[in-house]
Amino acid sequence: MDNHFFEQIFKNPLEQHNIPPNEIISQWAEKLIQVLFPENAAKAFSTVEEVKEQVSALELELYDIISASCKLRNSECKNAAGQFFAELPSLYRLLNTDILAIYEGDPAAQSRFEVIRTYPGFYAICFYRIAHMLYNFGIPLVPRILTEYAHSKTGIDIHPAASIGEYFHIDHGTGIVIGETSTIGRYVKLYQGVTLGALSVKKTLAGSKRHPTVEDRVVIYSGATILGGETVIGHDSIIGGNVWLTESIPAFSTAYHSPIVTIRNHKDTN
Repeated sequence: MDNHFFEQIFKNPLEQHNIPPNEIISQWAEKLIQVLFPENAAKAFSTVEEVKEQVSALELELYDIISASCKLRNSECKNAAGQFFAELPSLYRLLNTDILAIYEGDPAAQSRFEVIRTYPGFYAICFYRIAHMLYNFGIPLVPRILTEYAHSKTGIDIHPAASIGEYFHIDHGTGIVIGETSTIGRYVKLYQGVTLGALSVKKTLAGSKRHPTVEDRVVIYSGATILGGETVIGHDSIIGGNVWLTESIPAFSTAYHSPIVTIRNHKDTN
C-alpha cells in the first residue's frame, strides 16, 4: 500500500471523532442500571451517601460524554446532564412498571429479582428508556449507541425515538424490531420476532410517521409483522403469530394467520 491510502485516513477524520468509544458510553448506562437495580451490581452499597456519590459521579460522566458528542456546549450541555438526573425518579418508577408487567405476565417468572437479573427483554427496555430520555433532551448519537449496544446483547432492536408507554412486556424478545416512529401504549406485550416497521424505507420519508401505532393492552405474538405509519392496532386486540398487517384494525380485534396444515398419521401409509 502506498502513502496515499494512509494520508486519506489521516486527513479525513470522522465528524465528532472525539466522542468516547461506544464501550465507555454503554458502560456508563450499565453502571446507572446497577445503581437503580443493585440486584445487578457486584456489591451492595453500604450507605445512602455512597448511593448519592455514585449518582453524582455518573452525572459528571454523562456531562463529559455529551460534551464531546452533542451540539450543546458548556453550560447547556451540563444542564442536559442535570435535567436527565433530575428525572431519575421518574425513570425508576417507569422501569418498575415494566418489571411488574413482566413478572405478572410470565408464569415462568419466579421473582422480581429473576426478571432483573435474567430477562433480556428487561435489559433492552432499560437501555431503551435511558436512551429515550437522552433523545428527548436533544442529545444526538449517544441514544442510538445505547440501544444498538442492547441490540447486540439481546437481539432486540428498539429505536430510541420510539414512544413506549408504561408496563411494557417483552417476552423472549430475540428478533424484535421497533422502528423510529413507532408508538406503543400501556400494558403492551410483544413476543419474539415481532416487527413494527415501515412500508417504505425511502430517504425522503425521514421525519415522517412511518411506523405503526399500537394502543393499550395489545398482545402481539411471535413473528407478527405490522407495517406503516397510518396503521393503528386498536386497544385490547390480539395479533396472532406470523400475521402480516399493513392496515388498521379496531379495538378488541383478533387477527390470526390461518395456514392450511395437513397432518398424516404414519399408519395411514400402510
